[in-house]
Amino acid sequence: MNTHPRPYPPSTEPGPSGLAVDHELDTSLRITFDGRPLTRYVYRPWDAQLESPRPYFHPLRTLGGDLVSIYRPHDHIWHKGISLSLPNVETENFWGGATYRRGTGYGQYDNNGSTDHEEFAELSVRGGRLLVTERLRWHTEQGQPWFTEVRRFAVEVLPDQDAWVLVFETALTNVRGRDTVIGSPTTEGRDNAGYGGLFWRGPRSFTGGTVYTPDGAGGDELMGVRTPWIGFTGRHDAHGRLSTLAFVDGAGNEPGGEHVTWFVRSTPYACVCPAPFFDTEVTVEDRRTLTRRYAVVIADGDRGPDGTAELAEAGRSSLAAVGTMTPSG
Repeated sequence: MNTHPRPYPPSTEPGPSGLAVDHELDTSLRITFDGRPLTRYVYRPWDAQLESPRPYFHPLRTLGGDLVSIYRPHDHIWHKGISLSLPNVETENFWGGATYRRGTGYGQYDNNGSTDHEEFAELSVRGGRLLVTERLRWHTEQGQPWFTEVRRFAVEVLPDQDAWVLVFETALTNVRGRDTVIGSPTTEGRDNAGYGGLFWRGPRSFTGGTVYTPDGAGGDELMGVRTPWIGFTGRHDAHGRLSTLAFVDGAGNEPGGEHVTWFVRSTPYACVCPAPFFDTEVTVEDRRTLTRRYAVVIADGDRGPDGTAELAEAGRSSLAAVGTMTPSG
């Protein structure tokens, strides 16, 4: 009889590898790569109605760990990382805060709607790519449903670029019972305020950063430019490192094959938004669906004009690889 059995070998849980998602039920998805946080997608926010509660991505980090987004800045508390938000949907505001109206300017009304999560139709990691399909419903502040949305996004790491990409697609179906017009403060009469769409707000330290386009580099003078992509490079506090984001307009988004108009600022704060309603109202007919697709590539360092163009091309390739969805309301 063996009175001295061999001890069990120690068991050590292997470290995380590749893309992973931690689902905080009824709150958010935390997305990591090799255990390092990339972003958190908050799909059930805890915001006050004034802020037009809606899902958002924050924090967003580079592969090196640097933060490239901001949450509830004091000047616009409804700005949160990256989110899909619309300030002027006829009388309603799905952006947050005050609403700009022709002839009266900004005013605070009881019109701050919400974008409400219903379910995840898909949540999987396949072939090194995270795929999420979500169903949502857009309600006015009075609780009336105006749109249903099928939203899909993908996350993958781009080893050749030492970066990662967020592919974002939205299909908004008008369920209001009548045609609905989407505009912006500019379509209401305020110059160069055509914000509305997939909106990114950068860290405070990115103020005064560099904006890149296929035609070169600049700053605030690029507001309203039409181009297939825009890049933004900013500097971080504490250590002084730089990061670059490239925002890519999906092919076929705009009528006639035109490029989207961009809302972009370097001062007084850093922000980028592909703005399909910048200076032209768009009517979504009853029961019709409006679809838009974008990519956001997030990288460490200042990639310069040529390197940012390479990031944008990688984002375009990711858009093609993910493919389009067939939306349903």
